[in-house]
Amino acid sequence: MASTELTSRIKEAMKAAMRAKDKPRLSTIRLIMAEIKRIEVDERIEVDDTRLIAVLDKMLKQRRDSEKQYTDAGRTELAQIEADEIVVIQEFLPEALSDEELSALVQDAISESGASSMQDMGKVMAILKPKVQGRADMGAISGKVKKALS
Repeated sequence: MASTELTSRIKEAMKAAMRAKDKPRLSTIRLIMAEIKRIEVDERIEVDDTRLIAVLDKMLKQRRDSEKQYTDAGRTELAQIEADEIVVIQEFLPEALSDEELSALVQDAISESGASSMQDMGKVMAILKPKVQGRADMGAISGKVKKALS
């Protein structure tokens, strides 16, 4: 397994959770480690921090979707489990961007790409994605780009 800075932080957090006998936290961290291992085995690569942030971002999105579905179905106990997992996963992601920072990034990307209409949205999103991966919800960013281009 790769020994990047983020991977090391996750391993240390797993050890701390084991020592503290914090089963829910340990379970979530083990899910993260299993996903890293799965990618490394399937693709025969070592996962770097950039890829790991993308993996964590995907896991976060899955948990948010599940939490919403459980809440809509009235399954509050399951929604709470998902919410707890979200908190643990977010610990390993970079600090979230503020609304003002997102708006500035969107404006910079629009001017950088020369976008003038909704047809240029793909260009703008391609510029934004690497800058905001793991630091903001891509759905929210998409909405901001649509609003700015319309």
